[in-house]
Amino acid sequence: MRPIGFSTGALAYADFQRGLAMTRTAGCAAVELSALRQPELFPLLESLNSLDLTGFEYVSIHAPSQFEPAWEEMVWDRLREESWRSWPIVVHPDALFDFSRWRELGHLLCVENMDKRKPIGRTAKELGLIFKQLPEASLCFDIGHARQCDPTMTEAYLILREFGSKLRQVHVSEVNTRSKHDPLSYASILAYQEVAHLIPAHVPLILETPVAEDQMESEIAKVREALPLNRQTMVA
Repeated sequence: MRPIGFSTGALAYADFQRGLAMTRTAGCAAVELSALRQPELFPLLESLNSLDLTGFEYVSIHAPSQFEPAWEEMVWDRLREESWRSWPIVVHPDALFDFSRWRELGHLLCVENMDKRKPIGRTAKELGLIFKQLPEASLCFDIGHARQCDPTMTEAYLILREFGSKLRQVHVSEVNTRSKHDPLSYASILAYQEVAHLIPAHVPLILETPVAEDQMESEIAKVREALPLNRQTMVA
């Protein structure tokens, strides 16, 4: 089975401790420690040594989705200090100002494809321009973003075919017209099944669906239906 878990920010707004506890209770093998807003990052990083992460096969950190230019060096420096953990660091490409600085994180830097609101990083072509500047970076494929930008799933297919070798984790949710994350619908399940074979079996699925604790199990089941494993699944 694919490693699967939640982003702490999806489960508990601005409360990574609570989100982590819910993910552990659900028996997940993967977790993304989320600091989507600038003030959340430093408290999260300062708590890493005290977090109970036993049982998790995969851990990543989601950096703030935007931060002030004056903060960039501090954000990068603190994240670089944690690079010894070898956890992927998920970033929004439009949040970065000095690509030469972020290039130093190598494959630990995990670039996420963007939703339709953003000016860059939405398509395979736009991601190609980013990876030219960050050649060693990996990919966090947000399948909900890709479907929002192109409901035919053609763009999702192109991103996975072109950058599949960089794929490190997959964000899973349904992204609505307001670019908010929702639980999966039947329509999104059918759409995601079209590209499931392009996602290797070892790549973790990180749910960004905002669900209550008693809904986590059923949402995981929907995600496994949307991205099933079968004999046609590509294995890197």
